Amino acid sequence: MCRTAPPFAAELSTRSSPIKSIIAARFFRSIAFLFLGIVGAAAQNLPPPAPTPSIVYRAHDASAIHDYQTNPEIVRRMTNALVLAVTHQADVASAWRSLLKPNDRIGIKISAAGGELFTTHRDIVNAIVDGLVAAGHSRRDIIVWDKSLGGIKEAGYTAGEGYQLKSIPPRDGYDPKATYSAPFLGNLIWGDFEYTGGRGQMPLLSETENTSSVSHFSKIVANEVTKIINLPVLSDSVRNGVAGCLYNVTIPNLDNWRRFGSPPDFGASSIPEIYNDPHIGQKVVFNLMDGLQAQYAGGPESQPGYSFPFATLYASKDPVAIDAIALRQLEEWRKKRRVPPIKRLGAHVEVAAQFGLGNADLSRIQIRDVGP
Repeated sequence: MCRTAPPFAAELSTRSSPIKSIIAARFFRSIAFLFLGIVGAAAQNLPPPAPTPSIVYRAHDASAIHDYQTNPEIVRRMTNALVLAVTHQADVASAWRSLLKPNDRIGIKISAAGGELFTTHRDIVNAIVDGLVAAGHSRRDIIVWDKSLGGIKEAGYTAGEGYQLKSIPPRDGYDPKATYSAPFLGNLIWGDFEYTGGRGQMPLLSETENTSSVSHFSKIVANEVTKIINLPVLSDSVRNGVAGCLYNVTIPNLDNWRRFGSPPDFGASSIPEIYNDPHIGQKVVFNLMDGLQAQYAGGPESQPGYSFPFATLYASKDPVAIDAIALRQLEEWRKKRRVPPIKRLGAHVEVAAQFGLGNADLSRIQIRDVGP
């Protein structure tokens, strides 16, 4: 049976080799463009790939706290178990070495707004510092800080721990060159870097003029630390819904911060942007939420009437996932006690997920329990 060659093949057979190559190249290029166009159109109609699930590790021991007093040894075991789980290492020293380099300047951001009863527990901090020392870091070079340290002495912290305890000095504690701008103004008060009045005196400008759209980062996050260990307390925030991982390293490290807790969005857009700034997010290597004593209303300041011993710690590399779990837990407690919901105030958690900072969808978050 005789087969007739297709016109394209017949044409090639009558031409020289270079022309054959050019025609063939054009033909296959046309086919390739057509194929890519079909694939591209199909890809536009496909949903975006689901984010990788996040893992939040949980340690719970009912004997870890009683009548506001912690059991130091149990808390240390819980803390170390979480560090090992998050890093998948066999010992605490190796765990911290996997997160930090020998020349890193380490800062531990605690939450001290709750004073004596609701400051990040000293036993957690000491367990972490001991682990860092075992990994080869100098105790005296480690900075433990918050905006203000009022009440930490009553919470058990002492200068004899060997690490540096620091607060952010009003005005002078902020870096004039490390700034964050937002398209809305804040009323400046004493302590803000650009405030033009004096302490206890009337401002030089009127209240409407003494405003700014700029906030300054603290010198601690801007200049003094290269890596941050983030230790918030499991508490609500009357301004931002949940005073969790995202809140703990952002709002307390800025001046002119009150505008980020005001309507209409209560920091929903600003907090994720601030966290995403190189001064913050790129430096955070570990998040541990202190839920030994949990507070579901009136926070982050101390409100003992809205608290109870929860005896639980959460840890993860994903700050958004921890905050999503905390927000759900706070809402459950508030509903049982007929306290208004805070989902609208805590909208920054969902926005942070949209920024790609972590998972807020609880179906994409795995909670794994670890033993002491």
